[in-house]
Amino acid sequence: MKRLFTEHPESVGETYVEHLGMASGFGMRMILGGVACLLHGLLPFLFTKTGSRVITELHGRMVTNRNRHAPADSRQTA
Repeated sequence: MKRLFTEHPESVGETYVEHLGMASGFGMRMILGGVACLLHGLLPFLFTKTGSRVITELHGRMVTNRNRHAPADSRQTA
């Protein structure tokens, strides 16, 4: 049972608690970025660059930085 909670986090070089924090942070940024995009759709003069900025930031954190920190045998080529 413990393996269900640790296998994936270990594959990306994190403990369960570190992964919980990272995933929760990503989720909140995605929610806030999504809300900004919805508001931008309604009021186009608001949040004109927020959606693309959030996507760029999250991509950098998830793909670029995670590959740098993951164990060598678990890195995937993009």
